[in-house]
Amino acid sequence: MIALSLAEIAEVVGGQTHDIPDPSARVTGPVVRDSREVEPGSLFVAFAGERVDGHDFAAAVVEAGAAAVLASRPVGVPAIVVTDVQAALGALARHVVEKLGTTLVALTGSAGKTSTKDLIAQVLRTKAPTVFTPGSLNNEIGLPLTALSATEETRFLVLEMGARGIGHIKYLTDLTPPKVGLVLNVGTAHIGEFGGREQIAQAKGELVEALPPASEGGAAILNADDPLVRAMASRTKARVLLFGESGEADVRAENVTLTDAGQPAFRLHTPSGASDVTMRLYGEHHVSNALAAAAVAHELGMSVSEIATALSEAGSLSRWRMEVTERPDGVTVVNDAYNANPESMRAALRALAAMGKGRRTWAVLGKMAELGDESLAEHDAVGRLAVRLNVGKLVAVGGREASWLQLGAYNEGSWGEESVHVSDAQAAVDLLRSQLRPGDVVLVKASRSVGLESVAQALLDSGNEGEVAAR
Repeated sequence: MIALSLAEIAEVVGGQTHDIPDPSARVTGPVVRDSREVEPGSLFVAFAGERVDGHDFAAAVVEAGAAAVLASRPVGVPAIVVTDVQAALGALARHVVEKLGTTLVALTGSAGKTSTKDLIAQVLRTKAPTVFTPGSLNNEIGLPLTALSATEETRFLVLEMGARGIGHIKYLTDLTPPKVGLVLNVGTAHIGEFGGREQIAQAKGELVEALPPASEGGAAILNADDPLVRAMASRTKARVLLFGESGEADVRAENVTLTDAGQPAFRLHTPSGASDVTMRLYGEHHVSNALAAAAVAHELGMSVSEIATALSEAGSLSRWRMEVTERPDGVTVVNDAYNANPESMRAALRALAAMGKGRRTWAVLGKMAELGDESLAEHDAVGRLAVRLNVGKLVAVGGREASWLQLGAYNEGSWGEESVHVSDAQAAVDLLRSQLRPGDVVLVKASRSVGLESVAQALLDSGNEGEVAAR
């Protein structure tokens, strides 16, 4: 964060200083909420959670070098005491962003947010210093913490924005007002919480409503292929730039193919020209993510050749999202277990089918959470798709939702041993260890709460043990 005195911070957040011998002392380190991340000069934000109260760590973080604690009560060490810690953190983020004057890019969508955010960041940082959301820290706490990590050198600030209901994105844009806003898609993720796709569209569109008008440099980047997203053009005064496969898209891809490894290649077209891209990421769904990133980069002044080169060099920055690892015995493990919704599940299965040409494929799948009344139909549809894509074997892991996955596969024609339902992750590991053959490709995917990343890790550990035994 830019260096601010404790007195300045107290004024910005409307707090009172307690036990601070020198209010002119500056916060020169990062703003953190995890006591293990404290560095000399840090500001430690004390949240009182259900299981852990950050106030209990106040003395330890100051001893470790923190300049002060942002707290809701006096803690016996230098502190800025406020009524609402979360609101104070947001106010501080807003102040810093306005003071820096960095170009702020915000994005949202039902699927692909994190992968696209990582692509945007990797493209923009080839042009100028860029700060971006780590992982999926896209809520009312993670977003201001990311914003506060920007410095005077930061040219671009790329923030992923998530929503669990109407008004959430508006709250986030009030904290960190964007200049460029990107909406990827409106799908069925969290549909159980929202109540329907129209409500999801209403929430996602709050991003484009927050943009400044075109005369002040505001730009809305919208998916031309998603009718609910494209309709958001009427909700903004910003300039609208479309991306997608549509012929009306300003940024589009032509001649899309997949390499033998399942990596997309295409010719990128922007208003400034065209150039070829071959991605390091896996799956055709990344073409749409790449077009979104290209549209943002074009809006911010990059040439098509610069964009194409950066997209071709970009990799995966966030864990457990289509992480592809080949074991010494030739088994390929695709760990996409960070999260799952119907759209991302279908994309991952199609990527598996592309990667597995001529090889035996496995889809180890678990529950997709927060689908409400649509849960049965969506799990059934994923099971059916696995059969249509000729996935060699579906391993459905878990309880009721997993049984729906297998039922869908069965109803689509998987009557033999092509699908199996197992109770938990360990049962899946035991099955795979007994049946995997060199050259097989294994996709592991479910909602984060299922914890299927343990299956992927166990398979990789098994492969390493095999390598040691062979030597």
